[in-house]
Amino acid sequence: MKDSVALLVLLYHFLLLHHASYALPLRTDLSTLSVSLSLTYRDLNTHTNTFSYFWFIFVLMISSSFFGLIGVGAPLIPKTPLVFCPYNGSVCCDSAKDLQLQKNFHAMKITDPGCAALMKSILCAECDQFSSQLFKVESGPRAVPVLCSSTRLVNSSLSNRAGSSFCSTVWDQCQNVSILRSPFSPSLQGRGAAPVDSSSSKLNELWQSKSSFCDALGAPSDYRSTYFDGERVSLEKAETLFPPKGMSLEKIGNGSYLNMVAHPDGSNRAFFSDQSGKIWLATVPEQSSGGSLGLDVSSPFVDLSDRVFSEISFGMMGMAFHPNFAQNGRFFASFNCDKMKTPGCSGRCACNTDVNCDPSKLVSSNAAQPCQYHKVIAEFTANGTAAEPSSCQPIGGEKDFHYGPSICIQPCGFLFGPADGYLYVMMGDGGKGGDPYYFSQNKKSLLGKILRLDIDHLPSADEIVDLDLWGNYSVPQDNPYSEEKDLQPEFWALGLRNPWRCSFDSQRPLYFVCADTGQDNYEEVDIITKGGNYGWSVYEGPFPYNPQQSPGSTPANSINPIFPVLGYNHSDVNKNEGSAAISGGYFYRSLTDPCMFGRYLYADLYGNDIWAAAESPENSGNFTTARVPLTCAHDSPTHCSSIPGNSQPAVGYISSFGEDNRKDIFILASSGVYRVVRPSRCNYTCSKENAQCCNVKIDSSKCDSDDDVLDVKVPMFLCVIEVLEVILQQFILLLVLSLP
Repeated sequence: MKDSVALLVLLYHFLLLHHASYALPLRTDLSTLSVSLSLTYRDLNTHTNTFSYFWFIFVLMISSSFFGLIGVGAPLIPKTPLVFCPYNGSVCCDSAKDLQLQKNFHAMKITDPGCAALMKSILCAECDQFSSQLFKVESGPRAVPVLCSSTRLVNSSLSNRAGSSFCSTVWDQCQNVSILRSPFSPSLQGRGAAPVDSSSSKLNELWQSKSSFCDALGAPSDYRSTYFDGERVSLEKAETLFPPKGMSLEKIGNGSYLNMVAHPDGSNRAFFSDQSGKIWLATVPEQSSGGSLGLDVSSPFVDLSDRVFSEISFGMMGMAFHPNFAQNGRFFASFNCDKMKTPGCSGRCACNTDVNCDPSKLVSSNAAQPCQYHKVIAEFTANGTAAEPSSCQPIGGEKDFHYGPSICIQPCGFLFGPADGYLYVMMGDGGKGGDPYYFSQNKKSLLGKILRLDIDHLPSADEIVDLDLWGNYSVPQDNPYSEEKDLQPEFWALGLRNPWRCSFDSQRPLYFVCADTGQDNYEEVDIITKGGNYGWSVYEGPFPYNPQQSPGSTPANSINPIFPVLGYNHSDVNKNEGSAAISGGYFYRSLTDPCMFGRYLYADLYGNDIWAAAESPENSGNFTTARVPLTCAHDSPTHCSSIPGNSQPAVGYISSFGEDNRKDIFILASSGVYRVVRPSRCNYTCSKENAQCCNVKIDSSKCDSDDDVLDVKVPMFLCVIEVLEVILQQFILLLVLSLP
């Protein structure tokens, strides 16, 4: 009997909500129905947890009613482009809403062109992906967005652009202009001064003065959210250099990996590899799904461990997938091999007469023979369907790029340029402390360089010999040697020691950034440019470097070094050991943590924090950096252990970063795989965390307004009463369901 009564009351409640007097979204009612029905079929007769159920459901009812009122939802990409409002990408309007805003605009009959343009921008702010922030609801929904006013600091991080008071501009341009059905009426605002004439259509008749107008519609001095200044809110345009308070992480896997590369097909899959030479294809879980990394350790995509020499700074350090991998299945691996142990591990030695080096005079610190360890860039192809590769096989020795260094070499990785499709290969200086043979500055040695290779137009075997190439590739015609003939054709940049992790900014595909591991004192981050010389080993970072021993030298006045844009001393990271090893990262371009947006993230192998560097102005190379503490979410899919006596997660050694196709950033550490998540999951505050739409669904004919055309955001007394009635009805319904 109780169930039947409950169902009848629920049906009545559902129909009542969709009476003409209300226009609350359907999702509110469905959520209430599901919650109420689930309660109905619980065994409440014991009364053991009745009060807990009662309180929990009542809070949900209030929340659902409130959010039903303001209609918060995620922005979407419309099926057809907007016509009236010049907004692209993710927006909070569909074509129907865009047309309605256009009708509202024409109904205002504004004759002044300047005022009309301002009014159009204000109306279209409802389509902004951050409209829920622009139409702030603490004091009730508003008819217009919160306007930038002179009381605000122009350079706030929450501004969409620096500039003068937009509120003052609106007043100056529109104060004497008639605006029918004006959204600036004081009665339509969540707060405001008493109007001069509420029936008028001009600002100077509606409001006593500019100050009263901007006090009511502008952002107050303590306002800490997004405000409108006539343009679409853009995370990229934030000029503030305030450091984030912290970074929220979740741990999605326990494995220790050195590389992560997003699958080129744009899916939620990614490749992971370790130092021993194994590569896995994994599925990355959705944000906030509670899922872990879908990676089967027992079933690698490819296992190269029989070819890879892995020991401390040796092993497989890089992998790259052809941009058309989904079609051609081509991918590349960069690793060391030991010619004493692995058949086929051979090649030219980096120490040779071309670079004024005699291999017989080399002294090894680890008893290795000269050129015993080689750097290999091997090309492979996936078997079967490239989009769903199950295994792979090497194409053959003629596809490998063997490079026998003098003593040893750290194969620092490589990647494809997003703009030109060429393969960029990072080369260490050979590993001998201090680069005593000055390979990094030698214009004939490939050591200590970044190479730029064309792997789509392959030469013949004869051409490889004739062109004196080191492997099966061709050289792009616009490489620096075209302007400086004494350079090796493969060079793109020189003067690096051991570049560890480079990346292109996904929003600026020509912006190439590399972290370069230092020798004794300094770690650095460089913006890599065509033909750039980054100083090593004449300089370590911005400081002159004086090696203990050197058979040669490069005068400091003979080079024009490009100094790092970011860096730190070893003692800043590890005061006990004094050692450090930088790990380069990415420009953060995900909306998961908007307060990190546009910052360059990097870390240190021995550090417990992440650095987040903000560039201002953009493309200037002028960075301000700050160390950001890490916190692991309590609901992380994989348990996060903590540093003893500290709340920070024990991530261990941070060896690298990864970026997936959603632009989310991952930290690859010795303790596992971590992903940057929403700040609120670790109780950090970021006002732009959720890009949401605010679209209040209130029938304006029921409120204190005679406007039946505008979709007005108005918290009138009658509307508030009606919402309270809905909550009361839900409260009564809960009592019925709670009866034994």
